[in-house]
Amino acid sequence: MANRLIHEQSPYLLQHANNPVNWYPWGDEAFEKAATENKPVLVSIGYAACHWCHVMEHESFENEAVAAYMNEHFVCIKVDREEHPDVDHMYMDAVQAIGGSGGWPLNVFVTPQRAPFYGGTYYPPRAAYNRPSWTQLLRRMTELWEDEHDQVTQQADQMIQHLRQASQRMTFSHKDGAITGKDACRKIADNLLKQADKEQGGFGSAPKFPGTMAISFLLEHYHFTGYEPARQHALRSLDAMSEGGIYDQLGGGFARYATDRNWLIPHFEKMLYDNALLIGTLCDAYAITKDVRYKATAEETIAFIERELKDKSGGYYCALDADSEGVEGKFYTWKWDEWISALGEHDTVVAQYFGVSEHGNWEETNILHVAMSIAEVAAENRLSIEEVEARIDTAKHKLLAKRSGRIRPMTDDKCLLSWNALYNIALSKAGVVFHSDKYLQLATAHMQWMSAQFENSGRLLHTWKNGTAKIPAKLDDYAYLAQARLQLASATGDNKFVLKAGELIETVISEFNAGSAPGDSFFYYTAETQKDIPVRKVDLYDGATPSANAVMAHNLWICGMCLEKSGWIEMAQGMWRNMNGTAVRYSQSFGYWALMLQRQAEGLKTVVCTGAKASAYLREIQETSLPQAYILTSQKEISDLPIFEKKIFADKMYIFVCTEQACLSPVSSVAEALRLINKL
Repeated sequence: MANRLIHEQSPYLLQHANNPVNWYPWGDEAFEKAATENKPVLVSIGYAACHWCHVMEHESFENEAVAAYMNEHFVCIKVDREEHPDVDHMYMDAVQAIGGSGGWPLNVFVTPQRAPFYGGTYYPPRAAYNRPSWTQLLRRMTELWEDEHDQVTQQADQMIQHLRQASQRMTFSHKDGAITGKDACRKIADNLLKQADKEQGGFGSAPKFPGTMAISFLLEHYHFTGYEPARQHALRSLDAMSEGGIYDQLGGGFARYATDRNWLIPHFEKMLYDNALLIGTLCDAYAITKDVRYKATAEETIAFIERELKDKSGGYYCALDADSEGVEGKFYTWKWDEWISALGEHDTVVAQYFGVSEHGNWEETNILHVAMSIAEVAAENRLSIEEVEARIDTAKHKLLAKRSGRIRPMTDDKCLLSWNALYNIALSKAGVVFHSDKYLQLATAHMQWMSAQFENSGRLLHTWKNGTAKIPAKLDDYAYLAQARLQLASATGDNKFVLKAGELIETVISEFNAGSAPGDSFFYYTAETQKDIPVRKVDLYDGATPSANAVMAHNLWICGMCLEKSGWIEMAQGMWRNMNGTAVRYSQSFGYWALMLQRQAEGLKTVVCTGAKASAYLREIQETSLPQAYILTSQKEISDLPIFEKKIFADKMYIFVCTEQACLSPVSSVAEALRLINKL
């Protein structure tokens, strides 16, 4: 018999809908039941593409005896961390405070008042890995609740106080004597390079995550300063990922991370947000180098998203699972007989290129990667580069056709506003950097879809599926959507998106502000109207996605300039000032802050192109990489944006370059404008 999750939208919750565990979704009903029956609550958090979440479900949550014990002694709640990231943040912080580490599945024992008193991640069905079995843990939690109830509730209340205090301490202060400006940017670059894997690219050892914000910072640092070590490591990292098993060599798109130092063995789940961020970083690399390899990888990744993650209505799904047929990576890997069958022969050239062998390179199967360059394969086999390219291209088509007949990994087919907004930013950036009207049209249509589906009476909602949006939006939903609107306005010349971004900022200032007075601090992750969690968190770190506070600071500056709101500019400056020392000391964890501090050090500017041929000006300016400039155009004689006031003349074309302090005298050529942008 199905449990209450059968009525939910989340694919992750629906996976558990037929468990014998009497799961509740997150909400008041479960906690009211726990209070009435004086039972502890188990909050079990995961997501659809999580391999170890599946493992624990099969081992424990599908077990009738285990489920019976859970139902008798606990009220059990299943949470999709992507639907309720705020719940995940709070309980992850608690578990890390208790045990020093976290991950998914996240299993937390809490009071009926939602206060956590113990938690951990994966627990096996039998004691192993230096941890108790799941059943042993359940029994221990039952004993604590029954025999030491007062102590447990007291400790849980203390944990809530600790989490609240920790959130308040997240308002980092700029320390006296900390370096600032361009010196701080060089220090950030050097700190990142100290953590770099100089041989294999990326940062640190296994497991290795893409680190897109850090790579983009290094690329921009080279752009501004010519610092060659920054360029070398950024490109080495992108090359290693694009040639590794973390990149789908046949279908495009990146897996979430590599489990090894060499980027060969991915955790095979493919997430929308990772690929959106990597498209942006690949655009940065192409803008600086004009190397077509980065453009090709970005375009293959866009093609993957459009082909495999797009809903027919126009939105984009969250992820593809790592597993198919119960085996991680089965959809993507090749046993030797499968390889021969797909190609119809043993082509040594293709096998050398993709690193395929009879015995395999991972668990007796083959993960495709670029084991030898095309030039090396050509030299090895005394063939022309063109012939090798043709044979590889033919093989790719055969292999992809064969793979398409396999059982696909499950698709997490809900759409999140924040992740969709990140992809919209990527499309706008690709449209500008690659001069592609196709990508700009995709971004415009997608923006219209997001506005239609996620907005309700002036408020945003967080998740959407099958025509229904629900759950109040979080700070990252507002921040990323505002950023997407600003980037689309710049890319297309449709300036109504700046006004719409400003409306979102007004809401954030009103409902998310963490200061004692409006505008004097950072922003909470949740709105003041949301009452279902006992701790409102101020989150400043980059996680897998950019810090929403850092993105908000960026938005405040741009909209402050465009809408002539000096208070917003001052807020952005205050946030950057407070984060300067922290970004220098902990560079890898604060990559987006570092990006903005660097642009500020180089001189943030707005560039306004007006006149009948403003769009032509825009295209010409976009030929040059200008990360420190926000560019707007208008061919109309009247604009609703204050930044255009007294800058539009019916019979003349001008380019205005403005800093925070003043606008310079207008110029009438792109060359003059570029000189001003790069000089100031």
